[in-house]
Amino acid sequence: MDKAAVAVLFGGRSSEHSISSATAGGVLRAIDRERYRVIPIGITREGAYVLEDDEPDKFSLDPAHLPEVVDNGTRVIWPDSAASRELRVRDADGERSLGEVDVVFPILHGRFGEDGTIQGFLELLDLPYVGAGLLMSAIGMDKHTTKSVLKAAGVPVVPWVTVTRRDLARDRDLWLRRIRALDLPLFVKPARAGSSVGVSKVSDLGELDAALETAFAEDGTVLVEQAVVGREIECGVLAARDGGLPRVSVAGEIVLDGREFYDFEAKYLDVPGVALTCPADLGDGELAEMQRIAARAFEAIGGEGLARVDFFYTGTEFFVNELNTMPGFTPISMFPKCWIASGMTYPELITELIEIARAA
Repeated sequence: MDKAAVAVLFGGRSSEHSISSATAGGVLRAIDRERYRVIPIGITREGAYVLEDDEPDKFSLDPAHLPEVVDNGTRVIWPDSAASRELRVRDADGERSLGEVDVVFPILHGRFGEDGTIQGFLELLDLPYVGAGLLMSAIGMDKHTTKSVLKAAGVPVVPWVTVTRRDLARDRDLWLRRIRALDLPLFVKPARAGSSVGVSKVSDLGELDAALETAFAEDGTVLVEQAVVGREIECGVLAARDGGLPRVSVAGEIVLDGREFYDFEAKYLDVPGVALTCPADLGDGELAEMQRIAARAFEAIGGEGLARVDFFYTGTEFFVNELNTMPGFTPISMFPKCWIASGMTYPELITELIEIARAA
Protein backbone atom coordinates (compact mmCIF):
# COMPACT_ATOMS: atom_id res chain seq x y z
CA MET A 1 0.00 0.00 0.00
CA ASP A 2 1.33 3.43 -0.92
CA LYS A 3 1.94 5.75 1.98
CA ALA A 4 -0.43 8.73 2.29
CA ALA A 5 1.42 12.03 1.93
CA VAL A 6 0.99 14.43 4.85
CA ALA A 7 2.17 18.03 4.48
CA VAL A 8 3.02 19.24 8.00
CA LEU A 9 2.63 23.01 7.99
CA PHE A 10 4.13 25.08 10.82
CA GLY A 11 5.75 28.34 11.92
CA GLY A 12 3.75 31.23 10.56
CA ARG A 13 3.36 34.96 11.02
CA SER A 14 1.79 35.04 14.46
CA SER A 15 3.46 35.71 17.82
CA GLU A 16 3.15 31.95 18.46
CA HIS A 17 5.59 31.08 15.67
CA SER A 18 8.02 29.28 17.99
CA ILE A 19 5.28 27.30 19.74
CA SER A 20 3.97 26.15 16.36
CA SER A 21 7.47 25.06 15.38
CA ALA A 22 7.94 23.18 18.67
CA THR A 23 4.60 21.44 18.23
CA ALA A 24 5.66 20.42 14.73
CA GLY A 25 8.83 18.93 16.18
CA GLY A 26 6.72 16.68 18.38
CA VAL A 27 4.53 15.62 15.47
CA LEU A 28 7.48 14.97 13.16
CA ARG A 29 9.05 12.79 15.84
CA ALA A 30 5.94 10.71 16.50
CA ILE A 31 4.08 10.45 13.20
CA ASP A 32 3.80 6.88 11.87
CA ARG A 33 6.43 6.71 9.10
CA GLU A 34 5.25 3.25 8.09
CA ARG A 35 1.89 4.76 7.20
CA TYR A 36 2.64 8.31 6.11
CA ARG A 37 5.11 10.12 3.89
CA VAL A 38 5.87 13.48 5.48
CA ILE A 39 6.44 16.79 3.67
CA PRO A 40 7.58 19.38 6.26
CA ILE A 41 6.65 22.91 5.17
CA GLY A 42 7.72 25.85 7.29
CA ILE A 43 6.21 29.32 7.09
CA THR A 44 8.66 32.10 7.91
CA ARG A 45 7.65 35.08 10.01
CA GLU A 46 7.35 36.99 6.72
CA GLY A 47 4.97 34.39 5.28
CA ALA A 48 7.24 32.50 2.87
CA TYR A 49 6.50 28.77 2.43
CA VAL A 50 9.80 26.88 2.57
CA LEU A 51 10.65 23.20 2.41
CA GLU A 52 11.96 22.47 5.89
CA ASP A 53 14.28 19.82 7.26
CA ASP A 54 12.60 16.66 8.50
CA GLU A 55 14.55 16.87 11.76
CA PRO A 56 12.41 16.93 14.93
CA ASP A 57 15.34 17.89 17.19
CA LYS A 58 15.80 21.09 15.21
CA PHE A 59 12.52 22.33 16.64
CA SER A 60 12.96 21.40 20.29
CA LEU A 61 11.80 24.01 22.79
CA ASP A 62 13.73 25.13 25.86
CA PRO A 63 14.40 28.48 27.56
CA ALA A 64 17.67 28.88 25.67
CA HIS A 65 16.28 27.95 22.26
CA LEU A 66 13.02 29.13 20.72
CA PRO A 67 12.78 27.31 17.38
CA GLU A 68 12.39 29.37 14.24
CA VAL A 69 11.59 28.77 10.58
CA VAL A 70 14.25 30.67 8.66
CA ASP A 71 14.21 31.49 4.96
CA ASN A 72 16.45 28.83 3.41
CA GLY A 73 15.82 30.04 -0.14
CA THR A 74 13.38 27.30 -1.12
CA ARG A 75 9.79 28.01 -2.10
CA VAL A 76 6.97 25.50 -1.89
CA ILE A 77 4.57 25.93 -4.81
CA TRP A 78 0.98 25.02 -4.13
CA PRO A 79 -1.32 23.51 -6.80
CA ASP A 80 -2.47 26.04 -9.39
CA SER A 81 -6.07 24.77 -9.28
CA ALA A 82 -8.36 22.43 -7.37
CA ALA A 83 -7.84 19.86 -10.15
CA SER A 84 -4.38 18.99 -8.81
CA ARG A 85 -2.92 17.99 -5.45
CA GLU A 86 0.70 18.15 -6.57
CA LEU A 87 3.15 20.18 -4.50
CA ARG A 88 6.35 21.46 -6.07
CA VAL A 89 9.44 23.14 -4.69
CA ARG A 90 11.77 25.66 -6.29
CA ASP A 91 15.35 26.02 -5.08
CA ALA A 92 18.80 26.89 -6.43
CA ASP A 93 18.80 23.75 -8.59
CA GLY A 94 15.49 24.53 -10.25
CA GLU A 95 11.97 23.22 -9.71
CA ARG A 96 10.91 19.67 -8.85
CA SER A 97 7.82 17.78 -7.76
CA LEU A 98 7.15 16.77 -4.16
CA GLY A 99 4.35 14.49 -5.30
CA GLU A 100 0.66 14.67 -4.51
CA VAL A 101 -0.45 15.50 -0.98
CA ASP A 102 -3.30 13.56 0.64
CA VAL A 103 -3.82 15.75 3.67
CA VAL A 104 -2.37 18.94 5.15
CA PHE A 105 -1.66 19.09 8.89
CA PRO A 106 -1.65 22.83 9.70
CA ILE A 107 0.04 22.99 13.10
CA LEU A 108 -0.36 26.72 13.29
CA HIS A 109 -1.22 28.65 16.43
CA GLY A 110 -2.66 32.14 16.52
CA ARG A 111 -3.48 34.49 13.69
CA PHE A 112 -2.79 33.66 10.02
CA GLY A 113 -3.23 29.95 10.65
CA GLU A 114 -5.56 29.00 13.49
CA ASP A 115 -8.09 31.72 12.66
CA GLY A 116 -9.55 30.39 9.42
CA THR A 117 -7.12 32.05 7.02
CA ILE A 118 -5.10 28.94 6.10
CA GLN A 119 -8.29 26.84 6.24
CA GLY A 120 -9.88 29.06 3.59
CA PHE A 121 -6.74 28.83 1.45
CA LEU A 122 -6.77 25.02 1.62
CA GLU A 123 -10.47 24.85 0.86
CA LEU A 124 -9.92 26.96 -2.26
CA LEU A 125 -7.45 24.30 -3.38
CA ASP A 126 -9.77 21.46 -2.28
CA LEU A 127 -7.02 19.98 -0.10
CA PRO A 128 -8.16 17.94 2.95
CA TYR A 129 -6.72 19.24 6.20
CA VAL A 130 -6.57 18.36 9.89
CA GLY A 131 -8.62 20.31 12.38
CA ALA A 132 -11.49 22.74 12.43
CA GLY A 133 -12.94 24.27 9.28
CA LEU A 134 -12.91 27.92 8.31
CA LEU A 135 -15.88 29.10 10.39
CA MET A 136 -15.08 27.06 13.50
CA SER A 137 -11.46 28.21 13.34
CA ALA A 138 -12.50 31.85 13.07
CA ILE A 139 -14.97 31.54 15.95
CA GLY A 140 -12.51 29.67 18.14
CA MET A 141 -9.76 32.20 17.54
CA ASP A 142 -11.88 35.17 18.62
CA LYS A 143 -12.51 34.94 22.36
CA HIS A 144 -15.41 37.40 22.31
CA THR A 145 -17.21 35.51 19.53
CA THR A 146 -16.54 32.17 21.22
CA LYS A 147 -17.98 33.36 24.52
CA SER A 148 -21.00 34.91 22.78
CA VAL A 149 -21.75 31.66 20.90
CA LEU A 150 -21.28 29.55 24.02
CA LYS A 151 -23.50 31.81 26.10
CA ALA A 152 -26.24 31.59 23.46
CA ALA A 153 -25.91 27.78 23.55
CA GLY A 154 -26.41 27.71 27.30
CA VAL A 155 -22.78 26.91 28.14
CA PRO A 156 -21.62 28.64 31.37
CA VAL A 157 -18.96 31.29 30.70
CA VAL A 158 -17.14 33.82 32.86
CA PRO A 159 -18.52 37.42 32.89
CA TRP A 160 -16.54 39.69 30.57
CA VAL A 161 -16.33 43.06 28.85
CA THR A 162 -14.92 43.44 25.33
CA VAL A 163 -13.29 46.77 24.50
CA THR A 164 -11.37 48.26 21.57
CA ARG A 165 -8.97 51.17 21.32
CA ARG A 166 -11.70 53.05 19.46
CA ASP A 167 -14.15 52.46 22.32
CA LEU A 168 -11.71 53.92 24.83
CA ALA A 169 -10.96 56.89 22.58
CA ARG A 170 -14.68 57.68 22.19
CA ASP A 171 -15.78 57.36 25.80
CA ARG A 172 -13.09 56.13 28.14
CA ASP A 173 -15.07 56.78 31.32
CA LEU A 174 -18.03 54.68 30.10
CA TRP A 175 -15.86 51.66 29.30
CA LEU A 176 -13.86 51.94 32.49
CA ARG A 177 -17.11 51.96 34.47
CA ARG A 178 -18.20 48.80 32.69
CA ILE A 179 -14.88 47.14 33.46
CA ARG A 180 -14.98 48.25 37.11
CA ALA A 181 -18.42 46.62 37.43
CA LEU A 182 -16.60 43.28 37.22
CA ASP A 183 -15.23 41.91 40.46
CA LEU A 184 -11.48 41.90 41.03
CA PRO A 185 -9.19 40.22 40.21
CA LEU A 186 -9.47 40.51 36.43
CA PHE A 187 -7.74 38.89 33.48
CA VAL A 188 -6.97 41.15 30.53
CA LYS A 189 -6.24 39.35 27.28
CA PRO A 190 -6.13 39.95 23.50
CA ALA A 191 -9.26 38.73 21.72
CA ARG A 192 -7.26 36.88 19.07
CA ALA A 193 -4.08 35.44 20.52
CA GLY A 194 -3.18 32.24 22.31
CA SER A 195 -0.49 30.66 24.48
CA SER A 196 -1.22 33.36 27.08
CA VAL A 197 0.61 35.92 24.92
CA GLY A 198 -0.38 39.43 26.01
CA VAL A 199 -2.35 38.22 29.05
CA SER A 200 -2.14 39.99 32.43
CA LYS A 201 -3.76 39.46 35.79
CA VAL A 202 -5.05 42.64 37.43
CA SER A 203 -5.52 42.59 41.19
CA ASP A 204 -5.70 46.36 41.58
CA LEU A 205 -7.37 48.81 39.18
CA GLY A 206 -4.16 50.82 39.14
CA GLU A 207 -2.70 47.99 37.06
CA LEU A 208 -5.46 48.12 34.45
CA ASP A 209 -3.96 50.64 32.00
CA ALA A 210 -0.67 48.76 31.73
CA ALA A 211 -2.54 45.46 31.24
CA LEU A 212 -4.69 46.98 28.50
CA GLU A 213 -1.61 48.26 26.67
CA THR A 214 0.04 44.82 26.88
CA ALA A 215 -3.05 43.21 25.36
CA PHE A 216 -3.54 45.93 22.74
CA ALA A 217 0.02 45.28 21.54
CA GLU A 218 -1.29 41.90 20.29
CA ASP A 219 -4.78 42.84 19.10
CA GLY A 220 -6.98 45.89 18.69
CA THR A 221 -9.77 44.13 20.59
CA VAL A 222 -9.30 43.13 24.23
CA LEU A 223 -11.32 41.08 26.71
CA VAL A 224 -11.47 41.91 30.38
CA GLU A 225 -12.74 38.89 32.30
CA GLN A 226 -13.74 38.42 35.88
CA ALA A 227 -11.44 35.90 37.52
CA VAL A 228 -13.09 32.80 38.94
CA VAL A 229 -11.76 31.28 42.13
CA GLY A 230 -11.50 27.60 41.45
CA ARG A 231 -9.56 24.78 39.88
CA GLU A 232 -8.21 25.02 36.34
CA ILE A 233 -9.43 21.93 34.49
CA GLU A 234 -8.84 21.04 30.84
CA CYS A 235 -9.80 18.22 28.50
CA GLY A 236 -9.40 17.19 24.88
CA VAL A 237 -12.20 16.71 22.38
CA LEU A 238 -12.07 14.79 19.09
CA ALA A 239 -14.68 14.68 16.36
CA ALA A 240 -15.96 11.26 15.38
CA ARG A 241 -14.99 9.84 11.97
CA ASP A 242 -18.53 8.58 11.31
CA GLY A 243 -20.41 11.75 12.20
CA GLY A 244 -21.26 10.45 15.67
CA LEU A 245 -20.95 12.23 18.99
CA PRO A 246 -17.64 13.92 19.82
CA ARG A 247 -15.24 12.05 22.07
CA VAL A 248 -14.02 13.72 25.25
CA SER A 249 -10.89 12.74 27.16
CA VAL A 250 -10.43 12.47 30.89
CA ALA A 251 -9.73 15.73 32.71
CA GLY A 252 -6.35 17.26 33.41
CA GLU A 253 -5.67 19.89 36.05
CA ILE A 254 -3.23 22.78 36.17
CA VAL A 255 -1.84 23.15 39.69
CA LEU A 256 0.01 26.39 40.37
CA ASP A 257 2.40 26.89 43.26
CA GLY A 258 3.53 30.47 43.64
CA ARG A 259 2.62 31.59 40.10
CA GLU A 260 -0.11 34.13 39.41
CA PHE A 261 -1.55 32.23 36.45
CA TYR A 262 -0.78 29.69 33.74
CA ASP A 263 1.37 31.96 31.56
CA PHE A 264 3.55 31.36 28.50
CA GLU A 265 6.58 30.17 30.49
CA ALA A 266 4.48 27.76 32.54
CA LYS A 267 2.83 26.32 29.43
CA TYR A 268 5.92 25.69 27.34
CA LEU A 269 9.21 26.08 29.19
CA ASP A 270 8.70 23.59 32.03
CA VAL A 271 9.43 26.18 34.72
CA PRO A 272 9.02 25.56 38.47
CA GLY A 273 5.73 26.31 40.17
CA VAL A 274 3.37 24.51 37.82
CA ALA A 275 2.26 20.90 37.51
CA LEU A 276 -0.09 19.24 35.04
CA THR A 277 -2.00 16.47 36.76
CA CYS A 278 -3.76 13.99 34.51
CA PRO A 279 -6.17 12.48 35.23
CA ALA A 280 -7.50 15.15 37.57
CA ASP A 281 -9.10 14.17 40.85
CA LEU A 282 -12.79 14.39 39.94
CA GLY A 283 -15.68 12.23 41.02
CA ASP A 284 -17.55 10.19 38.43
CA GLY A 285 -20.41 12.68 38.38
CA GLU A 286 -18.08 15.67 38.11
CA LEU A 287 -16.18 14.08 35.22
CA ALA A 288 -19.41 13.23 33.39
CA GLU A 289 -20.67 16.81 33.79
CA MET A 290 -17.39 18.27 32.53
CA GLN A 291 -17.43 15.95 29.52
CA ARG A 292 -21.05 16.84 28.76
CA ILE A 293 -20.32 20.57 28.80
CA ALA A 294 -17.12 20.11 26.77
CA ALA A 295 -18.98 18.20 24.05
CA ARG A 296 -21.74 20.82 23.97
CA ALA A 297 -19.22 23.65 23.72
CA PHE A 298 -17.32 21.84 20.94
CA GLU A 299 -20.48 21.29 18.90
CA ALA A 300 -21.71 24.85 19.53
CA ILE A 301 -18.74 26.37 17.70
CA GLY A 302 -18.70 23.82 14.85
CA GLY A 303 -17.80 20.33 16.10
CA GLU A 304 -14.93 19.66 13.67
CA GLY A 305 -11.48 18.15 14.12
CA LEU A 306 -10.28 18.73 17.65
CA ALA A 307 -10.24 21.19 20.50
CA ARG A 308 -8.94 21.62 24.00
CA VAL A 309 -11.62 22.94 26.32
CA ASP A 310 -10.44 24.94 29.34
CA PHE A 311 -12.59 25.26 32.46
CA PHE A 312 -12.68 26.95 35.81
CA TYR A 313 -14.31 24.59 38.32
CA THR A 314 -15.68 26.19 41.48
CA GLY A 315 -16.59 22.90 43.11
CA THR A 316 -20.21 23.26 42.05
CA GLU A 317 -20.06 24.61 38.50
CA PHE A 318 -17.84 24.31 35.43
CA PHE A 319 -17.26 27.60 33.57
CA VAL A 320 -15.76 27.31 30.07
CA ASN A 321 -12.86 29.71 29.84
CA GLU A 322 -11.67 29.05 26.27
CA LEU A 323 -11.68 26.57 23.39
CA ASN A 324 -8.45 26.08 21.48
CA THR A 325 -9.00 24.57 18.03
CA MET A 326 -5.32 23.73 17.48
CA PRO A 327 -3.82 23.10 20.93
CA GLY A 328 -0.14 22.58 21.50
CA PHE A 329 1.41 19.13 21.04
CA THR A 330 4.67 19.78 22.84
CA PRO A 331 5.78 17.01 25.23
CA ILE A 332 4.39 18.88 28.26
CA SER A 333 1.13 20.04 26.62
CA MET A 334 -2.18 19.13 28.20
CA PHE A 335 -4.04 17.97 25.06
CA PRO A 336 -1.84 14.91 24.37
CA LYS A 337 -1.49 14.23 28.10
CA CYS A 338 -5.28 13.97 28.46
CA TRP A 339 -5.60 11.57 25.54
CA ILE A 340 -2.66 9.46 26.70
CA ALA A 341 -4.36 9.19 30.11
CA SER A 342 -7.51 8.15 28.23
CA GLY A 343 -5.70 5.20 26.65
CA MET A 344 -4.43 6.61 23.34
CA THR A 345 -0.72 6.89 22.58
CA TYR A 346 0.80 10.04 21.14
CA PRO A 347 1.40 8.44 17.69
CA GLU A 348 -2.14 7.02 17.73
CA LEU A 349 -3.52 10.49 18.46
CA ILE A 350 -1.69 11.96 15.46
CA THR A 351 -2.91 9.12 13.25
CA GLU A 352 -6.48 9.63 14.45
CA LEU A 353 -6.39 13.34 13.62
CA ILE A 354 -5.08 12.63 10.13
CA GLU A 355 -7.67 9.94 9.51
CA ILE A 356 -10.53 12.18 10.74
CA ALA A 357 -9.42 14.70 8.09
CA ARG A 358 -9.20 12.07 5.36
CA ALA A 359 -12.67 10.70 6.21
CA ALA A 360 -14.36 14.13 6.18
